[in-house]
Amino acid sequence: MNVAMSVTFIGGGNMADALIGGMLKNGFAPAQLRAVEVDGAARRRLADKHGVECFDEARKALRPGDVVVFAVKPQQMQEAARFSGLKENANLVISIAAGVTLASLSRWLGGPTGNYVRMVRAMPNTPALIGAGVAGLYAPKLVSEAERKQAEAILGAVGATVWIEDEALMDAVTAVSGSGPAYVFWFIEQLSAAGESLGLTPEVSRKLALETVLGAAKLAAQSADSPAQLRERVTSKGGTTEAALKAFEEHKLAERFLRAVEAARDRGAELGAALEKD
Repeated sequence: MNVAMSVTFIGGGNMADALIGGMLKNGFAPAQLRAVEVDGAARRRLADKHGVECFDEARKALRPGDVVVFAVKPQQMQEAARFSGLKENANLVISIAAGVTLASLSRWLGGPTGNYVRMVRAMPNTPALIGAGVAGLYAPKLVSEAERKQAEAILGAVGATVWIEDEALMDAVTAVSGSGPAYVFWFIEQLSAAGESLGLTPEVSRKLALETVLGAAKLAAQSADSPAQLRERVTSKGGTTEAALKAFEEHKLAERFLRAVEAARDRGAELGAALEKD
Protein backbone atom coordinates (compact mmCIF):
# COMPACT_ATOMS: atom_id res chain seq x y z
CA MET A 1 0.00 0.00 0.00
CA ASN A 2 1.19 3.50 -0.87
CA VAL A 3 1.07 5.57 2.33
CA ALA A 4 3.46 8.27 1.08
CA MET A 5 0.64 10.35 -0.42
CA SER A 6 -1.27 13.14 1.23
CA VAL A 7 -5.05 13.33 0.88
CA THR A 8 -7.63 16.07 1.31
CA PHE A 9 -11.30 15.17 1.67
CA ILE A 10 -13.81 17.74 0.49
CA GLY A 11 -16.85 16.95 2.60
CA GLY A 12 -16.72 15.64 6.14
CA GLY A 13 -19.77 13.37 6.34
CA ASN A 14 -20.10 9.70 7.27
CA MET A 15 -18.19 8.32 4.30
CA ALA A 16 -15.25 10.70 4.72
CA ASP A 17 -15.25 9.84 8.42
CA ALA A 18 -15.13 6.11 7.60
CA LEU A 19 -12.39 6.51 4.98
CA ILE A 20 -10.22 8.64 7.25
CA GLY A 21 -10.62 6.15 10.09
CA GLY A 22 -9.81 3.22 7.82
CA MET A 23 -6.74 4.90 6.37
CA LEU A 24 -5.38 5.72 9.81
CA LYS A 25 -5.77 2.06 10.79
CA ASN A 26 -3.96 1.07 7.60
CA GLY A 27 -0.81 3.04 8.31
CA PHE A 28 -1.52 6.60 7.26
CA ALA A 29 -0.46 9.33 9.67
CA PRO A 30 -2.95 12.03 10.73
CA ALA A 31 -0.67 14.70 9.22
CA GLN A 32 -1.18 13.14 5.77
CA LEU A 33 -4.94 13.63 5.88
CA ARG A 34 -7.00 16.80 5.82
CA ALA A 35 -10.73 17.47 5.54
CA VAL A 36 -12.80 20.39 4.29
CA GLU A 37 -16.22 20.78 5.91
CA VAL A 38 -18.38 23.91 6.00
CA ASP A 39 -20.23 22.88 9.16
CA GLY A 40 -18.24 23.91 12.21
CA ALA A 41 -19.59 21.19 14.50
CA ALA A 42 -18.77 18.50 11.93
CA ARG A 43 -15.24 19.91 11.54
CA ARG A 44 -14.65 19.71 15.27
CA ARG A 45 -15.97 16.14 15.46
CA LEU A 46 -13.60 14.99 12.71
CA ALA A 47 -10.63 16.79 14.24
CA ASP A 48 -11.32 15.46 17.74
CA LYS A 49 -12.03 11.91 16.56
CA HIS A 50 -9.12 11.43 14.16
CA GLY A 51 -6.59 14.13 14.98
CA VAL A 52 -6.61 15.47 11.42
CA GLU A 53 -6.61 19.12 10.37
CA CYS A 54 -9.96 20.39 9.20
CA PHE A 55 -10.73 23.53 7.20
CA ASP A 56 -13.77 25.49 6.12
CA GLU A 57 -12.47 26.11 2.57
CA ALA A 58 -10.66 23.85 0.12
CA ARG A 59 -8.26 26.63 -0.90
CA LYS A 60 -6.91 26.70 2.66
CA ALA A 61 -6.50 22.93 2.89
CA LEU A 62 -4.99 21.83 -0.42
CA ARG A 63 -1.30 21.02 -0.59
CA PRO A 64 0.71 20.48 -3.78
CA GLY A 65 0.24 16.93 -4.99
CA ASP A 66 -2.68 16.10 -2.68
CA VAL A 67 -5.08 13.41 -3.80
CA VAL A 68 -8.47 15.13 -3.54
CA VAL A 69 -11.51 13.05 -2.56
CA PHE A 70 -14.88 14.68 -3.18
CA ALA A 71 -17.13 13.16 -0.52
CA VAL A 72 -20.16 15.42 -0.91
CA LYS A 73 -23.71 14.72 -2.06
CA PRO A 74 -24.30 14.69 -5.83
CA GLN A 75 -26.34 17.89 -5.63
CA GLN A 76 -23.39 19.65 -3.98
CA MET A 77 -20.71 18.45 -6.38
CA GLN A 78 -20.91 21.25 -8.93
CA GLU A 79 -20.46 23.98 -6.33
CA ALA A 80 -17.78 22.04 -4.46
CA ALA A 81 -15.81 21.41 -7.65
CA ARG A 82 -16.03 24.95 -8.98
CA PHE A 83 -14.94 26.49 -5.70
CA SER A 84 -12.25 23.92 -4.90
CA GLY A 85 -9.41 26.04 -6.27
CA LEU A 86 -7.91 23.07 -8.12
CA LYS A 87 -5.62 23.89 -11.01
CA GLU A 88 -6.13 21.95 -14.23
CA ASN A 89 -4.89 18.36 -13.77
CA ALA A 90 -2.63 19.33 -10.87
CA ASN A 91 -4.15 16.73 -8.53
CA LEU A 92 -5.63 13.27 -8.75
CA VAL A 93 -9.35 13.68 -8.04
CA ILE A 94 -11.58 10.90 -6.70
CA SER A 95 -15.36 11.34 -6.67
CA ILE A 96 -17.65 9.14 -4.57
CA ALA A 97 -20.83 11.01 -5.56
CA ALA A 98 -23.46 8.68 -7.05
CA GLY A 99 -24.58 9.53 -10.57
CA VAL A 100 -21.97 12.23 -11.22
CA THR A 101 -20.18 11.35 -14.44
CA LEU A 102 -16.55 12.18 -15.04
CA ALA A 103 -17.62 14.31 -17.99
CA SER A 104 -19.62 16.54 -15.64
CA LEU A 105 -16.86 16.63 -13.07
CA SER A 106 -14.28 17.44 -15.75
CA ARG A 107 -16.39 20.38 -16.91
CA TRP A 108 -16.89 21.71 -13.39
CA LEU A 109 -13.21 21.36 -12.48
CA GLY A 110 -11.70 22.37 -15.79
CA GLY A 111 -12.82 25.96 -15.88
CA PRO A 112 -12.70 27.46 -19.37
CA THR A 113 -11.17 24.33 -20.91
CA GLY A 114 -13.44 21.80 -19.19
CA ASN A 115 -10.71 19.22 -19.60
CA TYR A 116 -9.74 17.79 -16.21
CA VAL A 117 -8.55 14.23 -16.82
CA ARG A 118 -6.83 12.95 -13.66
CA MET A 119 -10.00 11.53 -12.12
CA VAL A 120 -11.34 8.33 -10.62
CA ARG A 121 -15.03 7.67 -10.08
CA ALA A 122 -15.86 5.45 -7.11
CA MET A 123 -19.04 3.96 -5.69
CA PRO A 124 -18.58 2.76 -2.09
CA ASN A 125 -21.41 1.51 0.11
CA THR A 126 -22.48 1.99 3.71
CA PRO A 127 -20.86 -1.15 5.21
CA ALA A 128 -17.67 0.89 4.72
CA LEU A 129 -18.70 2.54 7.99
CA ILE A 130 -17.58 -0.66 9.77
CA GLY A 131 -14.73 -1.50 7.39
CA ALA A 132 -16.78 -4.08 5.49
CA GLY A 133 -17.64 -2.17 2.33
CA VAL A 134 -17.03 -2.75 -1.33
CA ALA A 135 -16.37 -0.05 -3.91
CA GLY A 136 -16.55 -0.09 -7.68
CA LEU A 137 -13.87 2.08 -9.31
CA TYR A 138 -13.56 3.50 -12.81
CA ALA A 139 -10.72 5.55 -14.29
CA PRO A 140 -10.03 6.83 -17.81
CA LYS A 141 -6.98 5.48 -19.62
CA LEU A 142 -5.00 8.65 -18.91
CA VAL A 143 -5.00 7.82 -15.19
CA SER A 144 -1.73 6.06 -14.43
CA GLU A 145 -1.27 2.72 -12.71
CA ALA A 146 0.30 4.51 -9.74
CA GLU A 147 -2.76 6.75 -9.45
CA ARG A 148 -5.04 3.72 -9.62
CA LYS A 149 -3.12 2.22 -6.73
CA GLN A 150 -3.58 5.44 -4.78
CA ALA A 151 -7.34 5.20 -5.31
CA GLU A 152 -7.25 1.57 -4.19
CA ALA A 153 -5.32 2.51 -1.04
CA ILE A 154 -8.01 5.04 -0.11
CA LEU A 155 -11.18 3.09 -0.93
CA GLY A 156 -9.59 -0.23 0.05
CA ALA A 157 -9.04 1.08 3.58
CA VAL A 158 -12.70 0.31 4.33
CA GLY A 159 -13.31 -2.86 2.33
CA ALA A 160 -12.86 -4.52 -1.05
CA THR A 161 -12.43 -2.78 -4.41
CA VAL A 162 -13.23 -3.81 -7.98
CA TRP A 163 -12.34 -1.98 -11.19
CA ILE A 164 -15.02 -1.37 -13.81
CA GLU A 165 -13.84 -0.95 -17.41
CA ASP A 166 -16.83 1.02 -18.74
CA GLU A 167 -18.08 4.11 -16.88
CA ALA A 168 -21.61 3.46 -18.17
CA LEU A 169 -21.65 0.38 -15.91
CA MET A 170 -21.17 2.50 -12.78
CA ASP A 171 -24.97 2.89 -12.63
CA ALA A 172 -25.14 -0.91 -12.43
CA VAL A 173 -22.55 -0.86 -9.62
CA THR A 174 -24.69 1.68 -7.79
CA ALA A 175 -27.77 -0.52 -8.24
CA VAL A 176 -26.05 -3.73 -7.08
CA SER A 177 -23.66 -2.72 -4.29
CA GLY A 178 -24.41 0.94 -3.63
CA SER A 179 -28.11 0.30 -3.01
CA GLY A 180 -27.56 -3.37 -2.19
CA PRO A 181 -27.28 -3.02 1.60
CA ALA A 182 -30.85 -1.66 1.64
CA TYR A 183 -32.06 -4.80 -0.16
CA VAL A 184 -30.36 -6.96 2.46
CA PHE A 185 -31.81 -4.89 5.31
CA TRP A 186 -35.25 -5.24 3.69
CA PHE A 187 -34.83 -9.02 3.45
CA ILE A 188 -33.87 -9.19 7.14
CA GLU A 189 -36.99 -7.15 7.95
CA GLN A 190 -39.21 -9.48 5.94
CA LEU A 191 -37.69 -12.69 7.30
CA SER A 192 -38.03 -11.39 10.84
CA ALA A 193 -41.63 -10.29 10.23
CA ALA A 194 -42.43 -13.71 8.76
CA GLY A 195 -41.08 -15.36 11.89
CA GLU A 196 -43.31 -13.17 14.04
CA SER A 197 -46.35 -14.04 11.92
CA LEU A 198 -45.55 -17.71 12.57
CA GLY A 199 -45.63 -17.13 16.33
CA LEU A 200 -42.04 -16.28 17.28
CA THR A 201 -41.38 -13.31 19.55
CA PRO A 202 -39.97 -10.18 17.87
CA GLU A 203 -36.66 -10.58 19.72
CA VAL A 204 -36.20 -14.24 18.78
CA SER A 205 -37.34 -13.74 15.20
CA ARG A 206 -35.02 -10.76 14.66
CA LYS A 207 -32.03 -12.65 16.06
CA LEU A 208 -32.75 -15.71 13.93
CA ALA A 209 -33.13 -13.60 10.77
CA LEU A 210 -30.08 -11.43 11.40
CA GLU A 211 -27.73 -14.27 12.34
CA THR A 212 -28.97 -16.38 9.43
CA VAL A 213 -28.15 -13.67 6.89
CA LEU A 214 -24.80 -12.95 8.55
CA GLY A 215 -23.84 -16.63 8.69
CA ALA A 216 -24.97 -17.37 5.15
CA ALA A 217 -22.97 -14.41 3.80
CA LYS A 218 -19.86 -15.56 5.68
CA LEU A 219 -20.28 -19.11 4.38
CA ALA A 220 -20.69 -17.88 0.80
CA ALA A 221 -17.62 -15.65 1.13
CA GLN A 222 -15.44 -18.43 2.51
CA SER A 223 -16.67 -21.27 0.30
CA ALA A 224 -15.19 -22.29 -3.03
CA ASP A 225 -18.71 -23.25 -4.15
CA SER A 226 -21.02 -20.81 -5.90
CA PRO A 227 -24.12 -19.45 -4.11
CA ALA A 228 -26.22 -21.64 -6.40
CA GLN A 229 -24.32 -24.76 -5.29
CA LEU A 230 -24.66 -23.77 -1.64
CA ARG A 231 -28.39 -23.24 -2.13
CA GLU A 232 -28.79 -26.65 -3.77
CA ARG A 233 -26.94 -28.28 -0.87
CA VAL A 234 -29.49 -26.90 1.59
CA THR A 235 -32.46 -27.88 -0.60
CA SER A 236 -33.51 -31.48 0.05
CA LYS A 237 -35.98 -32.99 -2.40
CA GLY A 238 -39.46 -32.81 -0.92
CA GLY A 239 -38.21 -30.81 2.06
CA THR A 240 -39.07 -27.49 3.68
CA THR A 241 -36.51 -25.39 1.78
CA GLU A 242 -37.71 -26.75 -1.55
CA ALA A 243 -41.27 -25.75 -0.64
CA ALA A 244 -40.17 -22.17 0.04
CA LEU A 245 -38.10 -21.94 -3.15
CA LYS A 246 -41.00 -23.28 -5.22
CA ALA A 247 -43.14 -20.48 -3.80
CA PHE A 248 -40.46 -17.99 -4.87
CA GLU A 249 -40.59 -19.44 -8.40
CA GLU A 250 -44.39 -19.42 -8.55
CA HIS A 251 -44.44 -15.74 -7.65
CA LYS A 252 -41.58 -14.95 -10.09
CA LEU A 253 -39.52 -13.45 -7.29
CA ALA A 254 -36.27 -13.56 -9.29
CA GLU A 255 -37.82 -11.63 -12.17
CA ARG A 256 -39.30 -9.07 -9.81
CA PHE A 257 -35.99 -8.63 -8.04
CA LEU A 258 -34.26 -8.06 -11.39
CA ARG A 259 -36.85 -5.38 -12.22
CA ALA A 260 -36.11 -3.67 -8.89
CA VAL A 261 -32.36 -3.59 -9.48
CA GLU A 262 -32.94 -2.33 -13.03
CA ALA A 263 -35.12 0.45 -11.59
CA ALA A 264 -32.27 1.49 -9.31
CA ARG A 265 -29.84 1.49 -12.24
CA ASP A 266 -32.21 3.52 -14.40
CA ARG A 267 -32.79 6.06 -11.64
CA GLY A 268 -29.04 6.48 -11.25
CA ALA A 269 -28.75 7.19 -14.97
CA GLU A 270 -31.61 9.70 -14.75
CA LEU A 271 -29.94 11.56 -11.89
CA GLY A 272 -26.66 11.65 -13.78
CA ALA A 273 -28.39 12.98 -16.90
CA ALA A 274 -30.05 15.72 -14.86
CA LEU A 275 -26.69 16.78 -13.44
CA GLU A 276 -25.18 16.79 -16.94
CA LYS A 277 -27.48 19.69 -17.83
CA ASP A 278 -25.95 21.97 -15.18
